Amino acid sequence: MNDMDKAKKLAGEEAVHYVKNEMKVGLGSGSTVYWMIRKLGELVQQGLDIEGIPSSNQTAQWAKDFGVPLTDFSKVAQLDITIDGADEVDRDFHLIKGGGGALFREKVIAMAAKELIIIVDKSKLVPHLGSYPLPVEVLPFGWEVTAKNIALLGAQPIIRKKDEQIFVSDNGNYILDCSFGEINDPKKLHKQLIQLVGVVETGLFVNMANTVIVSNGSEVEVITS
Repeated sequence: MNDMDKAKKLAGEEAVHYVKNEMKVGLGSGSTVYWMIRKLGELVQQGLDIEGIPSSNQTAQWAKDFGVPLTDFSKVAQLDITIDGADEVDRDFHLIKGGGGALFREKVIAMAAKELIIIVDKSKLVPHLGSYPLPVEVLPFGWEVTAKNIALLGAQPIIRKKDEQIFVSDNGNYILDCSFGEINDPKKLHKQLIQLVGVVETGLFVNMANTVIVSNGSEVEVITS
């Protein structure tokens, strides 16, 4: 296991300390969350009584593999806690998410939770958002027009592909990876993007995270807002 994997494992396993009995838990997506769900499964086998709502089909499969019980929003009005990863975290706890393509459902479970905990390796901490291209989920119909309108805001949108085919999200939408450069006003940019016809959601998570758990592979730091 390399240092980055060790960091992800440490951060993911630290996060389960925030999960208490009878909680409803939002389960994020990504490689760091994998370790969190794996550890959560061990605690469930030891008697922890929780239910989770997954943010992606992959997360749902991990939960099934590790024995974490699942529920959905037809049965749960609010989540006690959501634990998720991020592609970038700035000094104000603003996030870029969506590298795995699950940004819409990740935002739903983040908004539905009393507390959002972000788990990352140290490389994800940045002074300003924007080095990582911003994922924007868009409707397939007319995505080319949507991309042109996003470009007018100063970005270079690139349609995401996987195995040489256009990547399709779990919601049946496309992802545009948009290079804006340094994003100094994430709230303003999100508002501009979300108003465009064809945009479903953006990967900007503004004023949502309460706690960030960071690991460098050998130790863990917990930062609170």
